[in-house]
Amino acid sequence: MTATPFNPSHHQASTVSLPAGPWVTVLECLCAHFQAISRQQWLDRIARGRVLDASGQPISVDLAYRQGLRIHYFREVPNEKVIPAQESILHIDEHLVVADKPHFLPVTPTGEYVEHTLLRRLIRRLDNPHLVPLHRIDRHTAGLVLFSANPETRSAYQSLFPTRRIHKHYQAVAAALPDLNFPLTHCSRLVHGEPFFRMQEVAGVNNSETRVQVGEKMGDFWRYDLFPITGKTHQLRVHMMSLGACIRHDPFYPDVQPNGAEDDYAKPLQLLARGLRFDDPLSGESRQFESALRLQLLNDGFVGRG
Repeated sequence: MTATPFNPSHHQASTVSLPAGPWVTVLECLCAHFQAISRQQWLDRIARGRVLDASGQPISVDLAYRQGLRIHYFREVPNEKVIPAQESILHIDEHLVVADKPHFLPVTPTGEYVEHTLLRRLIRRLDNPHLVPLHRIDRHTAGLVLFSANPETRSAYQSLFPTRRIHKHYQAVAAALPDLNFPLTHCSRLVHGEPFFRMQEVAGVNNSETRVQVGEKMGDFWRYDLFPITGKTHQLRVHMMSLGACIRHDPFYPDVQPNGAEDDYAKPLQLLARGLRFDDPLSGESRQFESALRLQLLNDGFVGRG
């Protein structure tokens, strides 16, 4: 099988401004600055055109070092884990792309994931290097992600989020809470906890708010409709835990599971970004999108298409 040629337009480069130092070549500077990356790896990247100068041209191994020189490079993860779950595209126009993200797929490159991310997959699939996610959902969460496809109109759509002019609807499967009166609104102050990737509630001025109502009751587990007013990291997961019903198959709450680093495709987090609704900032038209995925109360951990 022939390998797919490297196309810089399908990737997002990182940029470094070279620091002051005694180096003769850019290669020497990169090796010293990024000690976790071997000289051989840098040589390999340069040979494959994955290290560029400020004008976007591949550098040579003997390019002279100069303080402040801007160098672009493309992150790579050796033996990156393949994520078999497949995204789908629900809508595309000149300004927006709406995708249905499966569980376990990151939205953007992070940590051990670079190529197996929703952003990189869509850039390759649509041949549009200008795609930028307008918001994020957790790697463990499935459902809708909205992308800007046009840099000229991006700011208009980005402004929907901080001004709370976009309405987000999530669904979750969690333990029944018969002693609470629904619908209800849960507010709290969320800050980073331990380990660093977990959030926790602390005393202080509220900075997170979620409206919760019951969608369906089915024995020991209910399906909840969640409407986040704010967008803090892990907000819905922590708020449901605080109410007394952690979302089913959550690897981080209430405790980090011993196998939290291992993806169990048979038991995905039962949290789905189900709907997005907003008035289009360009046309004024009311727009609404709904995920084709569904949480299944009776099928342990399964998310299927509707």
